[in-house]
Amino acid sequence: MDVANIKALYEEQGYLSSLSVLSAEELQKARDAFAELERKHGEEYTAYSLHNIHMECDWVMALAKHPKLLEVVTAALGPDVLLLDSRFICKYPVTKKRQNNAIINHCDGKKEADANEKDGMPFVAWHQDMKYWGFDGGPVLSVWLSLDDSLEDNGALQVIPGSHRSGLLPHYQSKRAGNMLSVNQEISDFLLVETKKAVLCPLLAGQMSVHDGLLVHASDQNTSNRRRCGYVIRYVPTCTYPIQDLERPRTFPATVLVSGFDKYKHFSKQSFNV
Repeated sequence: MDVANIKALYEEQGYLSSLSVLSAEELQKARDAFAELERKHGEEYTAYSLHNIHMECDWVMALAKHPKLLEVVTAALGPDVLLLDSRFICKYPVTKKRQNNAIINHCDGKKEADANEKDGMPFVAWHQDMKYWGFDGGPVLSVWLSLDDSLEDNGALQVIPGSHRSGLLPHYQSKRAGNMLSVNQEISDFLLVETKKAVLCPLLAGQMSVHDGLLVHASDQNTSNRRRCGYVIRYVPTCTYPIQDLERPRTFPATVLVSGFDKYKHFSKQSFNV
């Protein structure tokens, strides 16, 4: 797909998926390096707390600057791009709950067990990324670079195509336990009349999806016996700038120019500690 087609499809849908990035060798090196982090920190930490480690680990920075990845990012955002923020997100299988509930396998008991198994398991509620980013002047593009196969049963990304054209929607406190969003918010069900149009975005390990910061998206619990791990990277054009927004307090201590030139230097002064 050429640059013009990437940009046109991205602007129309608000997302692109199943884009190949890593070779088999690159993928294995990344998985081995991540396994070292799991051994060092433990799975409870690596599930969500590996934040902005592109500033510490050369192999992570190499992922964020991968030529195949940046080819898509610059086609969507233009040639001058900043890496704004990054984080690894892992949904680990909850095997003990599954084993305990598996003994209930008859009629209504089976349904109750399935419901209990999912109760409190990590998921990501319907939301828009821009709700959590205090900046203006340009869009944000989010990448999910998959270290594992990301399929329906282990909680693959779901999106509502075209929802990025609806603007920023109200978000409210989630009533469900297990929401991985840091402030436990979600777009209420009554606003989501379009969820019937939701599309699953399965990925093979080494592939990526990208989506606009206003695209409504979510992911369900991991009900499989496999990990679902990905590297989430946020990119913005250099024309964007941080703002003081009490609704979206955020600092940006780990921005990196990954393509082109930054004539604005909007993120070089960290005086927006709201």
